[in-house]
Amino acid sequence: MPTVDVNGREIHYAEQGDGPLAMLIHGYPLDHTMWLDQLAALSSVRRVVALDLPGSGMSERVNGQPLTMEELAGSVAGLVETLGYDQADVVGLSMGGYVALALWELHPQSIRSLVLANTRSSADSDEGRVGREAQAQSVVADGRAQLATKLVGALLAPGHDLTAAARLRTMVESTPVETIVASLRGMAARPDRTDLLPTITVPTLVISGEDDALIPSLDSHEMASAIPNSQFLIIPGVGHLGPIERPDAFTEALRSFWK
Repeated sequence: MPTVDVNGREIHYAEQGDGPLAMLIHGYPLDHTMWLDQLAALSSVRRVVALDLPGSGMSERVNGQPLTMEELAGSVAGLVETLGYDQADVVGLSMGGYVALALWELHPQSIRSLVLANTRSSADSDEGRVGREAQAQSVVADGRAQLATKLVGALLAPGHDLTAAARLRTMVESTPVETIVASLRGMAARPDRTDLLPTITVPTLVISGEDDALIPSLDSHEMASAIPNSQFLIIPGVGHLGPIERPDAFTEALRSFWK
């Protein structure tokens, strides 16, 4: 699995397949391995690339300063260019969706189509920012295991599969604490991009999980309604992480959309 220099940082990515480029952007506090099922299953229709955002997975470590969504979007745009492409089918989940919206604002020429999964366009509320800072303080004081336990309960649907919980816990406990803090503070600082939604001119799919406790389907539907000619899909029986909770359904959603 290769590593390349992008904007002065070593960025790692996994890839499978040939053809048009699809770029998969993971959520917080995860890494490229959340897309393992999609890498394999979609390789017949795309060159599927799942990157590790700076500080995550096997990409270059960060120092704990806020990782802004704009900076992360620059890494994605830079990787698309480094791989020799003008555009990609961009898929962003949760924090990856925040990055994808920043990408549309700053580097729209990099996007051929857009999938926004379990994400929102609005900024954090004051309460949300306080909660992110509390989580940053907690993970420094108490470690990643307690965060993993909390996120298994918060991100996955009730009655989730044991394998999905195992994959989530492994990713959380493998993410450096500096990256967790930097990501939390970067998300807390992101601006409201709701006014950007009507400007999206590429084909767009908004995906929600039926049992997503963090971003209700109604909120996702409202976001989709603001994007001209977008499609909206609810995946039944999943929470916030469709790619690992119901990988076949999530993969088929991408395959059908790209057709």
